[in-house]
Amino acid sequence: MQLTVIIVNYNSEKYICDCLNSAFQFSSARNFEWIIVDNNSVEDRKKEIVNRFPFVIWIDMGYNAGFARANNAGILKAAGDIVLLLNPDTIILNDSINECLDRFLKAQEIACSVQLLNPDNSPQITGNYFMKGGLNYLLPLPYLGKLLRATAFLFKTKKTSVLQANHAQEVDWINGAFLMVKKRAIEKVGLMDEDFFLYAEEVEWCYRLKKCGSVVVYGDLHAIHLQGEIINKASNSADKGYFNLYDKKGLQLIISNTLRIRKQYGAGWFMLHVFLHVVEVPLFLLCNFFENIIRFQNLSQNWSLVYGYSKNVFTLVRLSADIIAGKHRLYKMI
Repeated sequence: MQLTVIIVNYNSEKYICDCLNSAFQFSSARNFEWIIVDNNSVEDRKKEIVNRFPFVIWIDMGYNAGFARANNAGILKAAGDIVLLLNPDTIILNDSINECLDRFLKAQEIACSVQLLNPDNSPQITGNYFMKGGLNYLLPLPYLGKLLRATAFLFKTKKTSVLQANHAQEVDWINGAFLMVKKRAIEKVGLMDEDFFLYAEEVEWCYRLKKCGSVVVYGDLHAIHLQGEIINKASNSADKGYFNLYDKKGLQLIISNTLRIRKQYGAGWFMLHVFLHVVEVPLFLLCNFFENIIRFQNLSQNWSLVYGYSKNVFTLVRLSADIIAGKHRLYKMI
């Protein structure tokens, strides 16, 4: 067995069926091992999926374990020499799993991906580069983020994201929606960090993986990724991106991203991020107030965002001692 495909399920059975149907348009899919790891989905449709796709190995976590722990359970069960972490909301195009595997087997890289596409076939950011201290994670801050972005443009700072990869573009980390990894690399660096519930776990993992090899995106191979559909449904969020810091999804983003900063760059950089998140609270309050006056808007405009952000930052401050101390726990906010 060369490849094991692992799909984490949380109330995403419809997407899984569409994903498997797209993969099994190509005969090569029958040569792979397929594992679905269920995170205690509310909609119990296990029998339906297993009856429809009897080749699937089903693992019940028994609780909502999040992305890292569920994938780790699949990796430990996997028979393949290579594992593919595949989001349920992906559609496989042009036999891209097999094409990616064939190229990956002949290459020296230890992790790879295909170029992800939006449903309209426009490129979706798949590969990224690290920035010192993870300062790019501050860009979503409502006002400080705008200042940092302007400063970065002024100094012509290199962009951290790759919108469209070339034939084989080396990057620092790959979107976890389609992440193919050689098991020999996992044996050296370890499994995904199980402190993460959702977001940033693949970033931290790729940071460790790069210590024993390169990470690439094959830009001429493609899969569609319906970004944000499942998590938005679970968190009642309407935002599909990563700039929403105001609701439960935003809280998970803040905690996971700063947790990754602590693990990759240390306590000093983590404390800087926490400090700037705190500074943003009064800045957000004042700037929003004066912006409403200047634009002749209702003075209460966007107060719900100010409140939501402030509440999330309070949670970050409350958890900071545990994160600095390296306390191992599941940082689940959703």
